[in-house]
Amino acid sequence: MTEFHYDVDSDGVAVITWDVPGKSMNVMSFEGLQELDAAIDKAHSDAAVKGIVITSGKADFAGGMDLNVLADMRNNAGDNPAQGLFDGIMSMHALLRKIELAGMDRKTQKGGKPTAAALPGTAMGIGLELPLATHRIFAADNPKAQIGLPEIKVGIFPGAGGTTRLSWKLGAMAAAPLLLEGKANTPEKARKAGVIDEVVPADELLAKAKAWVLGAKDADLVKPWDTKGYKIPGGAPYSAPGFPTFVGASVMVHAQTWGAFPAAKALLSAVYEGMQVPFDTALKIEARHFVSVLMNPSSSAMIRSLFVNKGALEKGANRPDVPDEKVSKVGVLGAGMMGAGIAYVSAKAGIEVVLLDSALESAEKGKAYSAGILDKAIKRGQSTEEKKQALLSKIRTTTDYADLEGCDLIVEAVFEDPKVKADVTAKAEAVIPETAIFASNTSTLPITSLATASKRPEQFIGIHFFSPVDKMLLVEIIKGAKTGERAVAKALDYVRQIRKTPIVVNDARFFYANRCIIPYINEGMRLAAEGTPMPMVDHAARLLGFPVGPLHLVDETSLDLGKKIAVATKAAMGNDYPDDAVDEVVFWMVDEGRLGRKSKAGFFEYDEAGKRGAYWQGFNEKFPAKEGAELDEVQNRLMMAQVLEAVRALEEGVLEDIREGDVGAILGWGFAPWSGGPFGWLDIIGADKAVEICDRLEGKFGARFRCPQLLRDMAAKGQTFYGKNRVQVAA
Repeated sequence: MTEFHYDVDSDGVAVITWDVPGKSMNVMSFEGLQELDAAIDKAHSDAAVKGIVITSGKADFAGGMDLNVLADMRNNAGDNPAQGLFDGIMSMHALLRKIELAGMDRKTQKGGKPTAAALPGTAMGIGLELPLATHRIFAADNPKAQIGLPEIKVGIFPGAGGTTRLSWKLGAMAAAPLLLEGKANTPEKARKAGVIDEVVPADELLAKAKAWVLGAKDADLVKPWDTKGYKIPGGAPYSAPGFPTFVGASVMVHAQTWGAFPAAKALLSAVYEGMQVPFDTALKIEARHFVSVLMNPSSSAMIRSLFVNKGALEKGANRPDVPDEKVSKVGVLGAGMMGAGIAYVSAKAGIEVVLLDSALESAEKGKAYSAGILDKAIKRGQSTEEKKQALLSKIRTTTDYADLEGCDLIVEAVFEDPKVKADVTAKAEAVIPETAIFASNTSTLPITSLATASKRPEQFIGIHFFSPVDKMLLVEIIKGAKTGERAVAKALDYVRQIRKTPIVVNDARFFYANRCIIPYINEGMRLAAEGTPMPMVDHAARLLGFPVGPLHLVDETSLDLGKKIAVATKAAMGNDYPDDAVDEVVFWMVDEGRLGRKSKAGFFEYDEAGKRGAYWQGFNEKFPAKEGAELDEVQNRLMMAQVLEAVRALEEGVLEDIREGDVGAILGWGFAPWSGGPFGWLDIIGADKAVEICDRLEGKFGARFRCPQLLRDMAAKGQTFYGKNRVQVAA
């Protein structure tokens, strides 16, 4: 298979075109690296070749590295996988350094062959690291293109020289958002940031790159770091200007990661150490830190969940084998916060929307939510008035159910009241086509029960969005007892249209996500009521890698909602209800008028503008704080409260695929992304360790920490959820 094509034009410019067969986007493979290496050698050794242009045969340049390459390097190294990875990565550095040095005489820095990169569109990961090794980067004026290094988002960092080259080129401070946040830019913003050199009309891209190559002088081929006395912008670590930069960067990284994400710390270490040695040594330091991250189980867990499994689910890994069910017109019932958000993401995807509410004023307010989002985007330069009006024109507001005629999907987002939901279901089904799918956005009510109000229960399904809809990436699709395959396919196709990630679960109390989130919040309130200092409760969670602690989270979701859920759950469960101790806290807080952020009073104090302040000291007047809490125990309680529910959901068949359990946990409520999700975390610590923790917690705190039999059996057999000795769970 040929991934790089080589051609020399009449002017003596060798054009190396990257075009991976059968792929819509180029990704770098081991074979591709070998082909590129051979093409560079061929150009350097051919006296007729005056220079090189590396470009793409596709609309975009490249989407990054095929991460299987890294796995193969490790797996093929036998008893020393770290050495195998290091050798493989250093071979990539050697190739890119060969491009950079251009075959020139190292002493005289003359006689090299200029190499330019011509990027027609998006260039991410290795798709930018490769151009950074060339002598000039041209990008087409393509506002849809994204240029950046997103590796940090999947638990690694740019390890093919991108970390070193970008930080040496821009300075540590300017490179930080690109490296530590994985921020991508349009070509013009990338040019202004100094990442690339020129933005040119798309139809002139190749010509401009060739012209530069033919006119380049010896001095144009020498990178700044290969010149004597080069000073890195912003200064090296122990220079007067550089020292505060690195002190601040270290603080920033810890503030953002709380020490839970190894890649960010390793990246900063590679930059800090690399800037104190010659450039080639800096590349070796980068490689060593990159290997340390790749050898950490966290990196493989994050890559598996956030790259491999997330991508598979988005492409329909669990979609029923039925014809395409693309949505053309969606009716949204209820124009509150959730309905308004659903209308926005649907219209943004080009779907015609009917936004229905009992009062036209409410429906218009729901449409105004979209206008507000777009106004902010216009202020940031990310949209235009024309685009705003085009999107708003797709949302039709109404109070008349007859306007739902022709909708092929209905998403109900009214109050969490079965009677109200049954009423709108009947009214909608009276006018929509018999083939239409009806979905409820309920977050707690059983889909099977709600479907009894439908004339067509096989076409009734749950589509649970997370708030705020426009920002949250996950959508939980819930199958009722009678839900048919076409309804599942319609829901999956719709979620794909609005560019979110779906998981499909079976019907049960709280489904999957809320089943795990609620115990996390409850355990946090239990800890606080027992006397664990409130900051310790939340900080213990942050140190585990959670975006917010449980007390912070309950303030955001509101305590009166917690009370409503508790009352309904207790009524359903009767004597089996396990959370009376939590209700004492929740009901008291609600009686005190402390509902959370929305009332500007909760576990935290808030100012008049709603800005969160310190923890509310009045809580400890009712529930006095005590000394002696152990961090490990607090963290184990917070972790196991969620993880055990995930395992039980798998045991009970609510979850049918552990990939959905892990991806759903990370995207749904921010479950410790470094771990790859609850099942990934269990694999990292081992089933035997998990059983030990469960038994200790159950003995001290009761049955909610009882170890599921599945986990106990796995420990006895030495099994894992992923890997060669993985457990098989009957569907």
